[in-house]
Amino acid sequence: MLSRVASSLYWMSRYIERAENVARLLDVNLQLLLDFRSLDDEKMRAHWMPIVQTTGDEESFVQQHQRATAASVADFMVFREDNPNSIVSSICQARENARMVRDQIAIETWEELNRLYLFMQSPQAHQMWADSPTDFFNQIKASSLQLIGLSYATHIHNEGWWFSEAGRFIERADKTSRILDLRYHTLPARGLPKAVNQTDTLEWSAVLRSCSAWDAFKSIYGAEVHPRNVAEFLLLNEDFPRSIRFCVERLNDSLRRISGVSDRRFSNDAEKLCGRLAAELQFVTIEEVFEAGLHDYIDQVQLKLNNIGEALFNAYIVQVFDTSDQEHFVQQEEQQQQQPQSANASRQS
Repeated sequence: MLSRVASSLYWMSRYIERAENVARLLDVNLQLLLDFRSLDDEKMRAHWMPIVQTTGDEESFVQQHQRATAASVADFMVFREDNPNSIVSSICQARENARMVRDQIAIETWEELNRLYLFMQSPQAHQMWADSPTDFFNQIKASSLQLIGLSYATHIHNEGWWFSEAGRFIERADKTSRILDLRYHTLPARGLPKAVNQTDTLEWSAVLRSCSAWDAFKSIYGAEVHPRNVAEFLLLNEDFPRSIRFCVERLNDSLRRISGVSDRRFSNDAEKLCGRLAAELQFVTIEEVFEAGLHDYIDQVQLKLNNIGEALFNAYIVQVFDTSDQEHFVQQEEQQQQQPQSANASRQS
């Protein structure tokens, strides 16, 4: 398979997954506002600024907006084309990558992605957003899930499909880690919190809903929401499709399907790093995670995911025979390697 084809399939899946995660996150935080009795400017900033910080875009946001409010964050994260992590930018980039490999994807996938792209460019999208943000976000989420289903049901599960899967699961693992890290400031630096108040319960419930994990979580832990259980579920559960462990294991499987190397061996750094992270998530306990500090541990997971993405890029995408393509791929990779949230540690000061 040509490296440019592999790159486009990989990034197409990553961008689709990114748009869905941003839509889910914004939708849940908008609905969470209904549970708060009063919010002054400082509380509003504390509620919305972490959403921007999850993608490492705080500096760009504060240059364009004086305050972090529902309207300003939504504008920045939904419709701003100059924000590479906004929903509209993600969908545009997904469509562009799909267009470059039109012969590698089914017509149903192309039509649905093109329909979503045209919707985001139309006045109807802005009108739907103004009338009902929830309906707008449901549209994005439904299209993303439809694209995933179409990919699974209509694409040949060959090397190209496994590149798509690798892109999807590395993006999903990264976004789950960032969503889980949203409320780290409510926790002690080390160890478990001794008490959880009603506000904490609401916010940690929102973390679960942002990952579409509420019903699955209740089936295991019941309706009592505690940061320990939320972190264990989203970080270490082996069966939930959006947990970090599940995603890393599927990423590891995808990488080995591409190369044909068995689990006990590796042929490149991407497989080595991914296998190591999968083993760590398999055997670490949630108590060990909290003793190390949940925020610090998640930062390390994000760094490792970035390193896996870079190693995959170096193993399969970079080719010296085409300088123009190489420069394009390098720019795309550098643009989308998001920094761990430790880079924004000053946000609570």
